[in-house]
Amino acid sequence: MSYENWLTYLKSAEKNSMLSGKTRKVFYKFPDGNQMAEEYSMETGVVQKRAWRKCKQLMGEPEWEVELGEDTRQLGSAGEKNDIRNDDGSFMVKVCSNEPILSKRITKKNIEWRIRNLPYPLEVYNVQADAEKRAIVVKTTNKKYYKVIPVPDLDRCGISPSQENIMVHHQYNTLIITYKKPEILCEMEAQVLLLLKDVETETDMEELLQGLLKK
Repeated sequence: MSYENWLTYLKSAEKNSMLSGKTRKVFYKFPDGNQMAEEYSMETGVVQKRAWRKCKQLMGEPEWEVELGEDTRQLGSAGEKNDIRNDDGSFMVKVCSNEPILSKRITKKNIEWRIRNLPYPLEVYNVQADAEKRAIVVKTTNKKYYKVIPVPDLDRCGISPSQENIMVHHQYNTLIITYKKPEILCEMEAQVLLLLKDVETETDMEELLQGLLKK
């Protein structure tokens, strides 16, 4: 299996798990000093968020780098105009920025990226799988936008992105890129969930495993 190195790396970590509503949170501390935090849906077994904190090299604590889910740092901060707020006045999300914002989510069958604040029609975008860069490259014919999107999920399986697995849609000023998961990636995700089954938690993982392993 080409993802064995990834599984070995996960096994090497000190792992802690907790439940929060319908979410299971898993925190990893690796021997090399790196840290990773994940959140899994207890209804689907699919990972919803993943962030990394790399081993610090200098003084100060490194910031978390978001790999999967929303990066709240891109969404602004409290005190700016046009913020949406909760009933208690606390900050929720900023909507006034016109800069393109990239977010990523995973479903059982797909990887999906959304790039907000791209108003151009669908025919303007060129979305290509680049085997050399091991990434998905997005560019526009009007030369207004260019982005190289890494796909670490595929890297962990030892494969490059394939053009035939890409679908592109555009609506509400948002470019939506959907990538169909290859079989090996689905297999790896199920193996990771099997690994997490052994991490102490309050909930039985058997039902989630059956859903992911079902063909």
